[in-house]
Amino acid sequence: MTRLFDEHIVRPVKYLNGSWDFMTDPKREGEEKQYFKNLPAKEKITVPGVWNTEKDLLKYEGLAWYSKKFYFEGGTLRLNFGAVLTEAKVWLDGNYLGYHYGGFTQFDFIVNGVEAGEHTLTLSVDNLFDLQSIPQKWVDWYHYGGIIRDVTAEKLCGITALFNRFEYELSDDLSSAKGSFTVEIFNAENTEVTDIIKIDIDGSEVCRDTLTLGAYERKEIKLSEIELKNIKLWNIDEPNLYDVKISTSSDDLYDRVGFRKVALENGMVTVNGKAIEIRGVNRHEEHPDWGFAFPQGLMRRDLDIIVDDLGCNSIRGSHYPNSKEFVDMLDERGILFWSEIPVWGVGFSQAALGDPVVVERGLEMHREMVKYYYNHPCIIFWGMHNEIKCDTPEGYEMSKLYYNYLKENGGNRLVTYAANRPMTDLCFEFCDIISTNLYFGWYGGGLSDWDKFASDFRKRREELGFSAKPVIMSEFGAAALYGYHTFDNVHWTEEYQANLMEHAIELFHRDDMFCGFFVWQFCDMRTCLEAGINRARGFNNKGIVNEYRKPKAAYFKIRELYHKYSKDEK
Repeated sequence: MTRLFDEHIVRPVKYLNGSWDFMTDPKREGEEKQYFKNLPAKEKITVPGVWNTEKDLLKYEGLAWYSKKFYFEGGTLRLNFGAVLTEAKVWLDGNYLGYHYGGFTQFDFIVNGVEAGEHTLTLSVDNLFDLQSIPQKWVDWYHYGGIIRDVTAEKLCGITALFNRFEYELSDDLSSAKGSFTVEIFNAENTEVTDIIKIDIDGSEVCRDTLTLGAYERKEIKLSEIELKNIKLWNIDEPNLYDVKISTSSDDLYDRVGFRKVALENGMVTVNGKAIEIRGVNRHEEHPDWGFAFPQGLMRRDLDIIVDDLGCNSIRGSHYPNSKEFVDMLDERGILFWSEIPVWGVGFSQAALGDPVVVERGLEMHREMVKYYYNHPCIIFWGMHNEIKCDTPEGYEMSKLYYNYLKENGGNRLVTYAANRPMTDLCFEFCDIISTNLYFGWYGGGLSDWDKFASDFRKRREELGFSAKPVIMSEFGAAALYGYHTFDNVHWTEEYQANLMEHAIELFHRDDMFCGFFVWQFCDMRTCLEAGINRARGFNNKGIVNEYRKPKAAYFKIRELYHKYSKDEK
């Protein structure tokens, strides 16, 4: 998969990006007619990409087929998919390989004994949503469909390393670390193989173990414990990273890690013992010309705006795992990140929250997010869900299940969720930080309601026994149409949005109940909710820049405040 570094040097990797054969299947007859053996009608489409940016397919929601021919040298083949929206079935040369559900995480299939020559890879891709979907059909972003991240064909030889997780504990003085690597390994040979697996960190060998695997065996192993002294910590001022190389005699896997300690102290988030006021934005990885197939150059441009100019120290990846290369960039720049799964709860009925299929799908999305993003030091928050009905028994049980999983498996991170019913929420025991989404001054109420909420919720937090849990405003804002100005402070104007943001941010900053805030949202973005809840143009217009990253008045007001607060800390 595309990272900011090569994950493999020894292992042969072929990118299958570019032009693919494509056709829609609105009657859902492709499997019965065996499209996986030959597509009857072939247009061309680019991968990575979404079909909704193609002519006449903006609103197409349903099933589509992708097919591509490629050459493979023979042997054991690993097909690796960065992300497919939302359900995918995969065939190789007409033979069914398997199924994956969920649109924003990686998955793979390994095929043994593949002959040398030309082969055909075919996918059915489905973005139709129903009562068991995550997200649900009623969701405040666009139902894009397609293969949105890289596809690779990898030749595996001998014992190979597929994934890794580095777990460590820092010493009390944060100068050294003890830990171990857990590696998912696979024997690509049709015979038992014994080999040595080595771990190098910044060019120095730190671990060496001998492994024996049976023919085509795949499993996780925990390697010998290591100790590193005189480490350089990762933090927002100096984001020190360490290069990792995992190798056998026939394979390699490269990664990066950073050492930091995240905690809550005296009502603040601390990184390596230093208190940090969270000042950030919510960001959808979306663009009207690219959908969710977001180009790397635009990722860098977004960060130049958000970090270097606006002055944020944090980003919330609303509402799904972002691409790994973007999270790599956050690691390099020392930006704190909130990563979550796409349980956008306003669309979920109470019955859906209690549906075992929905609950298990969400749990599997958490497993995949933790698996593929565990080593990123920038991720300090795991987000369980957004705006579900946390005042119901079903919301309570879902929150309990996801919280316990993330606390047990998520590493040194804070677990939270975004609540939109803070005065009746039943689930605050299942979070490390209370996060809440409120829109006084937009969906009813006025600026004075922000002050009233702060007072009222402080009392409720104390009554619940959670005074030690700080509060993050995970969403707040108002919509503004880019270029709409008046002398009156009325809805939809840039002036109204700027005034609301200024009032709210200054309140959160001076009230010690709050440890941070994420503006909703960085940029205007396309939405399915075109009517009924103020979605002019078919966009959620609450961005402080428009969909093409043109700044509104609120952007400059927030930039002024964020830079002022940053100077006050120094």
